[in-house]
Amino acid sequence: MDAIRTAGSIVVGTGGAAALLLAARRQRSTEIALRQKDRDLADAAVAFRLQERVAADTRDDAAARRITDLYTKAVELLGSPQAPVRLGGLYALERLAQDNPGQRQTIVNVLCACLRMPCDLPDDAGDELRAEDPASDRDRLQEREFRLTAQRLLATHLHPGTHPGAPVASFWRDIDLDLTAATLVGFTLHGCAVRTVVCKAATFVGYADLAWATVTGEADFSGTTFTAGATFASAVLRGDADFEWTTFTDHASFDAAVFAAVDFEWSTFADGADFTAARFTRGANFGSAAFTDGADFERARFDEDATFGAATFGGYADFRAATFLAGADFGATTFSGNADFHDTRFPAVVPSSGEHAPRVDFRSTTFDRGVPPGLADLD
Repeated sequence: MDAIRTAGSIVVGTGGAAALLLAARRQRSTEIALRQKDRDLADAAVAFRLQERVAADTRDDAAARRITDLYTKAVELLGSPQAPVRLGGLYALERLAQDNPGQRQTIVNVLCACLRMPCDLPDDAGDELRAEDPASDRDRLQEREFRLTAQRLLATHLHPGTHPGAPVASFWRDIDLDLTAATLVGFTLHGCAVRTVVCKAATFVGYADLAWATVTGEADFSGTTFTAGATFASAVLRGDADFEWTTFTDHASFDAAVFAAVDFEWSTFADGADFTAARFTRGANFGSAAFTDGADFERARFDEDATFGAATFGGYADFRAATFLAGADFGATTFSGNADFHDTRFPAVVPSSGEHAPRVDFRSTTFDRGVPPGLADLD
């Protein structure tokens, strides 16, 4: 019996060991299968991400090709001799820029290039075609319409709307305008906001309206000619502004405008200049400027040095209640008409030995009608 019990115990023990071994092998197989499944899932995830990247790259490439194709076709339309086709090119570019913000500056550059091209505009006789040369007149009228359309598109998309903190969807922000030597007809940037504007040697035909415009960077109007009235009323020019050698053939209005550093040296104002309540937060240079008619600087404020040296005032010069917080240079200035400095504030006159001492200079100044009120007590 003992032998039988012993044999039974051996058999049972052997069976139990075999069962344990089998269970261990099953567990190991399960673990291996799970690890393989995890690796397969990881490989599948990597493959999926790769496929996603490939798909995204494919979409981006397709979108880029589509944009390039649309841009190329639109630009080709601009070269058409047919005016309606050229106008269609402008509107195609506008749509492309509106839908693709990254292309806006490039498309604005194209519009500006169109405006910089030489042109032959119709005269002031109106929109009627002359019997002796109707084809030539038609071309001129179509060219004018093309330019007006390009300008309207710029003015539309550079206007942020009535709430600057929440600009309208059509607004294109941070745009640079290069209109060097352009011919601009009835140009307007009224209420618009741009980063920089360069109109060096440009010609403004008809009234130019830049009232309430904001330029955060450079504003270059040097050598520009305004053939009719021009207004920069309430404009804000935060960067350097250059109006050197600019010609205003009609009335020029800068009332309530805000300038940083501005240069009007050798500029000509043929029919009056209005700087009422304008503010110059940095240097203002009107040296050798010619004010043929009246010049109004009433309540203007100059936070830093103001230079009018060698300027000429042919008409009434109004500086009533103007404020000069730093130097004021009127040396060798000529006042041919009446000048009024009533309630004008100048900085306190201090010895010239001061390195940064403000100076009020009227040396060699000519007053054809006598020293004006407000200057009698100045040394």
